[in-house]
Amino acid sequence: MNDLAVKRLQREYNAIRKSPIPNITARPLESNILEWHYVIEGTQDTPYEGGFYHGKLKFPTEYPLRPPAVLMMTPSGRFKTNRRLCLSMSDFHPESWNPMWSVSTILTGLYSFMLENHPTLGSIDATHEQRRRLAAQSLAFNCADSNFRDLFSDLVDLHDQRQQRVSDQPADLHDLPAPNGPAAAAAAADMAHHNAGEPRPLCFLACVGATLALLALVFVAHYPS
Repeated sequence: MNDLAVKRLQREYNAIRKSPIPNITARPLESNILEWHYVIEGTQDTPYEGGFYHGKLKFPTEYPLRPPAVLMMTPSGRFKTNRRLCLSMSDFHPESWNPMWSVSTILTGLYSFMLENHPTLGSIDATHEQRRRLAAQSLAFNCADSNFRDLFSDLVDLHDQRQQRVSDQPADLHDLPAPNGPAAAAAAADMAHHNAGEPRPLCFLACVGATLALLALVFVAHYPS
C-alpha cells in the first residue's frame, strides 16, 4: 500500500474528526483505510429530509494523484445503488481531478449534485414522493448492512430506539398499512425502480463547472491559506 495515500487519508480523517462535515459522517474501515464509508443525512425542505444515505469511497493506491470511486448503497431515488457514479470528482473523470481535493470536498460535492436533477451515469429518475418514501425507509435498509452497523452504531441505536417506541405503543394506536396495501405496493415499486433504472448511455457534464466551483469554495473553507 502506498505510504503517501495512507498518510494523506489518515490526515484527512483526523481533520474530519476535528471539524465534521455538515450533515455528513465519514470514516474508513479499520481493516482498509482505502475504503471509506459515509452517511449523508438528508436536509430539511428537500425530498431527502429525514433520510440517511450510506455509501462508499474506494481510493486507489495512487491517491491523491488519482480520484476515488464513489458509490451509494442506500436507495434514494437519485442514484442507482452499488454503482460507480459519474462525477467530476470521481474516477470517471481523472482529467478533472484536483489532488488538493479531499474526502470533505468529494462528499460535499456529491450531496450538492444529489440535490440537483442533472442526469449522469448511475443516476435515475424518481418523483419527490418516491424519494420521500425511500427516505423514510432508509435507516431500516441501512441497518441490514454489516459495515453500516459496525461503523455507524449511533445510527443503529437511533433505529432501535424508534422501533422500540413503535412497539411500546398500545396495539390500537398502531396505524400500520396492510402488508398488501397501497403503501406497501408503493414501497415495492420504489425498490423495483431502483433495481431496474434506465441506463444512461452517456455521462452528462453540464454541471461540471458548477460542481468544480463549489468544490473550490469548500476547499478554501477547509484549508485556508
